[in-house]
Amino acid sequence: MRRQEAIKACLVGATAAVIACGSLAVQAQGLKKYESNNKSFWLNPPADWFLGDETEAQKGLTPNPGQPLPSSQADLEKMLANVKLPPGFKIKVYAQGVPQARQMAMGDKGTLFVGTFDKGLVSAVVDEGGKKVAKPFITGLRMPTGVAFMNHALYVIDIDKLYKYDNPEADLSKAPEGKVVYDDMPPYVPHGWKYLVDDGKGWFYIPFGPPCNICLPPTSVSQYRHVNPADGTAETVALGIRNSVGGAVDPRTGDLWFTENARDWMSDDLPSDKLNHVTKLGENFGYPHCHQGDTPDPKFAMGHKCSEFTPPVVKLGPHVAPLGMKFYTGSQFPAEYKNGIFIAEHGSWNRHKKNGYRIVFVSVGPDGKNPKETVFAQGGFLDGEKIVGRPADILQAPDGSLLVADDQTGAVYQISYSK
Repeated sequence: MRRQEAIKACLVGATAAVIACGSLAVQAQGLKKYESNNKSFWLNPPADWFLGDETEAQKGLTPNPGQPLPSSQADLEKMLANVKLPPGFKIKVYAQGVPQARQMAMGDKGTLFVGTFDKGLVSAVVDEGGKKVAKPFITGLRMPTGVAFMNHALYVIDIDKLYKYDNPEADLSKAPEGKVVYDDMPPYVPHGWKYLVDDGKGWFYIPFGPPCNICLPPTSVSQYRHVNPADGTAETVALGIRNSVGGAVDPRTGDLWFTENARDWMSDDLPSDKLNHVTKLGENFGYPHCHQGDTPDPKFAMGHKCSEFTPPVVKLGPHVAPLGMKFYTGSQFPAEYKNGIFIAEHGSWNRHKKNGYRIVFVSVGPDGKNPKETVFAQGGFLDGEKIVGRPADILQAPDGSLLVADDQTGAVYQISYSK
């Protein structure tokens, strides 16, 4: 029976129909509630697993729709014309037609390798007659968001497997066979997409997100691991982390820093996403008990105090979705940018008024003290409440300029500076 017909029947029917009407009203006005603290949910999540327990205030908010086809050169240039940068900086299209551009890695010979979200491929951006062209390089994967280039090899991480592709630039028409070098990872797809952080010593830092919005997660996730791809050994270096899709090693100290997406479905303005600094082995950053360093979770605090956990170095703002980040070590930009952090903010969905959709810069001491956050690039990626672009990763090019991946437009931009 159609819902309108059911309601009509309730209005004119007998007692049984009135009882049924009451049931319909509860269903119509009720809020979704999930019991996500179990393996069945993690392995077989509902399509809207990201909602968690729905609230009246946030009801109706949903993630942005699937990624559109790559934008044209004209559309990209129109968008970039509205991006505001500090004096002396300019932004241009580096490459278009790069499907769902996520994490980037530069090869020895100048090939830009770019991961994707759910297209199952890794692209290779090459120079053809002075024009950057993106071509499918690795196909048949699931969610290969994370890529890195280390010791003449391309590494790609795909949910629960880390692959190594030796000497990939020898023949860009066909990728070499990938070798699995680490697979001690859970198969959970929610928050299972990952980012690779080169530690500069032959190992990777790898984040593991929980397969839920908010829950008591499996013990194998909500953490960062330090992984040796040479022999598959690993150690857990940080805990209490929700969803990190960006990190970098401080060139001054070798410490791991990472961005973190806080829980959704709490309110428009809580909690704030974070920039974190790992200062000791096994440090705990609070999830799911405490958010943004000072806000106990209404359900999962479970007697814990926020003082038990490491607070963020910077509160980046509610739902801005910080993803890729890099320390700037080049010489092209002015001196004040040296050893500072550029962060790509992918932008909010769990908020009535969107925020993020920009690039921010954080200057901070090697000890994590005296942080200062400034907006570096904004304006073109969000047109009112219309999403135009979504910065997803940052990479320093060999000449000291910055490359910015945008998975909304399927493009990579280049930001350069001249006096």
